[in-house]
Amino acid sequence: MKPVKKESTLINSKPLSSIKKAKPVKLLKIVKGVKGRVEKTKLALQNADTTGKKVSKKKKQSAYKVMKTQKNVNKSSKSHKNDLENLKDIDPEFYDFLKQNDKKLLDFNLFDSDESEDDNESNKATLKSKTNPTGYENNSDEETDEGKYHTPNKELEVASDESDYENDYEDSVPGSTEKVTLNLLRQWQIELEKENVSVEIVRKVIQAFSSALASISADERNIQPTQYKVVGSAIFNGVVQLCVLHIQPAILRILGLSVRSTAPLHKTKKWAKVRGCLRYYLTDLIRLVEQVSSTNILSVLLKHLHQMAGMIASYTTLGKIILKRLIVLWSTGDETIRVLAFLCILKITRNQQDSMLHHVLKAMYLSYVRNSKFVSPNTLPSINFMRRSLVEIFALDLNTSYQHAFLYIRQLAIHLRNAVILKKKDSFQAVYNWQFVNSLRLWADLLGATTNKPQLQPLIYPLVTITLGVIRLIPTAQYFPLRFHCVKILIALARETRIFIPILPLVIEVLRSNTFNRKHTVASMRPLQFTCILRLNKGQLSENGFRDEVIEQVNGLTLEYLAHESASLAFSDLVVPTVLSLKSYLKACRNANYSRKIKQLLDKIQENARFIDQERRKITFSLNEIAQVQSWESKVYNKGTPLAIYYESWLKTHETKKRRQAAQIDNINIDYNIPSIKRLNKDGVKITNENGEVELFPSESEEDEQLLIGINKDTKGIKKKGSRKSKLENGIQKQKKEQETAVPLEESEHEEMVDIVKELDIEDW
Repeated sequence: MKPVKKESTLINSKPLSSIKKAKPVKLLKIVKGVKGRVEKTKLALQNADTTGKKVSKKKKQSAYKVMKTQKNVNKSSKSHKNDLENLKDIDPEFYDFLKQNDKKLLDFNLFDSDESEDDNESNKATLKSKTNPTGYENNSDEETDEGKYHTPNKELEVASDESDYENDYEDSVPGSTEKVTLNLLRQWQIELEKENVSVEIVRKVIQAFSSALASISADERNIQPTQYKVVGSAIFNGVVQLCVLHIQPAILRILGLSVRSTAPLHKTKKWAKVRGCLRYYLTDLIRLVEQVSSTNILSVLLKHLHQMAGMIASYTTLGKIILKRLIVLWSTGDETIRVLAFLCILKITRNQQDSMLHHVLKAMYLSYVRNSKFVSPNTLPSINFMRRSLVEIFALDLNTSYQHAFLYIRQLAIHLRNAVILKKKDSFQAVYNWQFVNSLRLWADLLGATTNKPQLQPLIYPLVTITLGVIRLIPTAQYFPLRFHCVKILIALARETRIFIPILPLVIEVLRSNTFNRKHTVASMRPLQFTCILRLNKGQLSENGFRDEVIEQVNGLTLEYLAHESASLAFSDLVVPTVLSLKSYLKACRNANYSRKIKQLLDKIQENARFIDQERRKITFSLNEIAQVQSWESKVYNKGTPLAIYYESWLKTHETKKRRQAAQIDNINIDYNIPSIKRLNKDGVKITNENGEVELFPSESEEDEQLLIGINKDTKGIKKKGSRKSKLENGIQKQKKEQETAVPLEESEHEEMVDIVKELDIEDW
């Protein structure tokens, strides 16, 4: 700054032509450049404070150095200003010359001040009085501020420094915002479709995508300022559409890869150029997926994310965040969203299987258990989809899956052991719930799907033992639905693994239950299905629908198991206990419909046994030749057995019947004239209480009470049924006869227990 002072002392000894081009003009440029750098540095520091990004120590030192330089320049400019003011006393002629020919030189100090607006206004007033010694004032209203004062060029407002613009995407701080238009989007699309697309175009499009996301985001504190501004729904849709359609092909062309290439992207030469911007784009994309609620838009974004799945392999931390969101969609979204989310999970996991598989298996299993707490006709399809897709994920690496399967099956065994030992309500609740049953189904499906591989076969025995223990835990009629669910699990496991499991005794012993053999006391036209229930209440046990469904389950499960064993060499020996039990039941059965179904089942079993005996007489090999036995069984099964053929036709009829019942279940009361039960006194008047209200269930201790059933409203005659005592005596005698013919099942104090099926916390797993 010293040369400036020397210039002012020698100003009288130089010609006017040289003085006009003196160094104050150069000093003006220095001041403006320093001011631009200071403003840029302050903007960077403010952005770092708001976004939480750390600023390097080197950049802080550079900022402080620039600010110190500005202070020095301000001091020099003030001294130069004083020299120019003294010029009017030293050489008034030269001062008038500068005023007429280069007035901007006298007012340059207005642009290097860094004070507040109030100070600037006071400085302007002082400067005006000092720069007009002759008292001349310009009072014209037509003259604007632009005519009074010098306005620097816009390109000089923010001075640039090459160190401020690095190649990394994170360090770029835009100086101004540009509004995105449709024409600009068309230009970007043309650039992205070129073969030699540049990285800068991709960065601009990604910045516009981030701006579009910022325009709909509710939380603007965590959003960094961008170079572009997106206004309006049409521009927003255009930006998103441009990214979805053209970003992925453009990045592949930059890296020199094809769409079907399986080479890792981080090993390409130009990966460093697109790494930063691609990371920001994937972050914004998954954030947009979280904010979208429309199924159609979400499906488009998930399809685009599926295309970008190969690029996520280079970002381990980002990949976990994306998988976490996809697992939520896989377990709670709509049907289409579930499928797309699973495809994305599968592709991402395959690309980085070593680092992601453990995380994915644990998160998906816990999500499956958490969302299988309640089973209903609406939730059952989604639970089945989660189970089948989770089996596919576990099948990716059986060695890794064994660690998880062993751990979770062991947890099931611990819950069952506690229930057997403690025999408390809480311990029973940990076993008799949908989460436990659905976990058994999952592991049974996994072991059945990997039966040809040895890694998971050691887990078959503990899983079967746990399932049998669940059935035997509370063997009462209230939990017949849970028993049938467990039996279905064992049948599927035996069919896939070709391992013998004693299933038939678990099914046939239901027919010997005292509760099942009691005569029903409530007639219900509403069909009862065990598909979505685990426990029956006492009211349901007294309905005829309970017995009807039990017979259907016994008939169907016996057929299903024996149909797959119908070609076994030991079929004739296998069904001997079952045939004896069915014949014993037929002797004591008083229901014609039940007898007809069981008789038909028995006939088909005996017919298939005779068929196997005929085929066994043709055998020429010994029974210890396992390969020959398996080959013979496969030939017989392919040929067709009577029981297998009958099961196929029965299954079609049964499925049609179930669908018809599900469709008519809401209109069942309208289609049929259901009888109504009324309680009347001796005079045929409804029994009322003290308040005049009709008693639906009055005291049964009154001997003169009569039960009347009115089929039609026009019925006038009332038929007396006899005394109450005679009814009770006849009922007791009938029950004694039924108990003599039926062998009771093991029923202990558990029969009167309260309902133990309730929700479980995920922490228990």
